[in-house]
Amino acid sequence: MISRRNIRVKVMQTLYTIASTEHTEVAESKRAGAAILNEKLARALDLFIISILYTVRAAQYAEADALHRASKYLVTDADKNVNTKIAGNEFLWQTLENQTFAEKAKDLKIQHFVHDDQVKKIYLQLVKSNDYQEYISTQSRTPKEEKAIIKFIWEQLIRDSEDVQEYFYDELQGWEDDKEMIFMLMDNFFKSSAKVNFLNLVSSEKKEYAISLMNTVLEKEAYCTTLIQPQLNNWDAERIAIIDMILLRMGVCELLFFPTIPTKVTINEYIEVAKMYSTPQSGQFVNGVLDHILKDLEKEKQINKEARGTKDS
Repeated sequence: MISRRNIRVKVMQTLYTIASTEHTEVAESKRAGAAILNEKLARALDLFIISILYTVRAAQYAEADALHRASKYLVTDADKNVNTKIAGNEFLWQTLENQTFAEKAKDLKIQHFVHDDQVKKIYLQLVKSNDYQEYISTQSRTPKEEKAIIKFIWEQLIRDSEDVQEYFYDELQGWEDDKEMIFMLMDNFFKSSAKVNFLNLVSSEKKEYAISLMNTVLEKEAYCTTLIQPQLNNWDAERIAIIDMILLRMGVCELLFFPTIPTKVTINEYIEVAKMYSTPQSGQFVNGVLDHILKDLEKEKQINKEARGTKDS
């Protein structure tokens, strides 16, 4: 579920945190980094679960709305006929009945961040939408339709809602740092929800990659600097973002010390991470510097990659 790009982002954030501390020894930085990285991955998983819970609970709120309106002192015909079709949504229940999701979702520290008043606000926006009115206009429950309305709640009423995003910024620690990663995880969730193990989103292979990448960047900092510095002649060194320098070091380490990752994949991935997490010019900057470094390393025959496919998920 967690992609290599997600891992790169977490390693980048960890290295940024280390750079902001007073660790002077590489061994000390590695120990601190491992703890920080694990905490960041765990927090990202919590935010992912919280995002799903807000989505499915907004759909489930139809039943609470029906009960509330039916218990009013003066009940209208509309109050008596609240449509609760979405509360029985098959995609919703497929998720709720996933044992790994159920176990993770019952964590009290996650439950603490899912507030009923915000769920209700999302639901009230849902019932006003044309997509919802079209959904409840029939009794059919095709898999495509069932998934589409839940996806609509996430994409249109949560992900793309300025009000909800502002609320998440205020209420969810780490949302600002992890927002783009959560968006990617949610996209993957809607593509293959049935295959997700919510207790283990990071495979052992990707955990090993994360630790290895972080440790290599820490170990090879001086050497990477000797490769990067000559390429900065055309750039204002004082205006280069710290994140950009970290991404360059990560990219150089992948080019040199990770033989199973193709060079094209490495450069493309760090361009995209730079675009998402640094300045508007960072993608172009990272592309230009890494491309020049790669050409120099290839001339010196220092790039040794194993033959394999280019998929890097």
